[in-house]
Amino acid sequence: MNEFNGNLIVISGPSGSGKSTLIKRLMSEEKNIYFSISSTTRPPRENEQHGLNYFFISEDDFKKSIKNDEFIEWAKVHNFYYGTSINKIYEALKLGKNVIFDIDVQGHEIVRKKISNLTSIFVTTPTITELKNRLLGRNLDDITTIQRRLDNATGEMKFIKNYDYLIINDDFERAYLQFKSIYLATKSRVANTNLDFIKDWKINRKDKNGNI
Repeated sequence: MNEFNGNLIVISGPSGSGKSTLIKRLMSEEKNIYFSISSTTRPPRENEQHGLNYFFISEDDFKKSIKNDEFIEWAKVHNFYYGTSINKIYEALKLGKNVIFDIDVQGHEIVRKKISNLTSIFVTTPTITELKNRLLGRNLDDITTIQRRLDNATGEMKFIKNYDYLIINDDFERAYLQFKSIYLATKSRVANTNLDFIKDWKINRKDKNGNI
């Protein structure tokens, strides 16, 4: 990924683990971040906006995009399709943006195969009971959907070892400090740093008086 000037960060974890809140806080404090907005076939929830939270499209349009190879990754989750536009990601990276993905474990596996030089973070609650309480507290889904999310979360735990970092979000301020620290560290990755400044380094030579 040396042709890109920006960094790519993938964040995954169960619904209700706090990923969106962490990202929102970071974007309020840091500049030059491009948050990758996914396309989905699921209906929008209350207060969600097209083009802000997701691109809400029909299943037919989604399948056309798959056929045209327009997604860097896509997956079917909770009976709905989710995918991320490849062109917008590459454009942001070339402009030096720090791109953040909020995608599931399937998407992470696909993206890592295509772009190996990325940073990945898995966020979770300490227990499934805590996750259940958060999902119930959000009051966004019915019991059947919540149970499906909990079942998926159990399966996602098996993929933690494939990530670079793990954040257990049992205390938001502490979790955010970890998240921001990882983000700041990625900005100093040599692989994505312009090294042209090295050209200005010259070997110092002593003058005729022996001074450097």
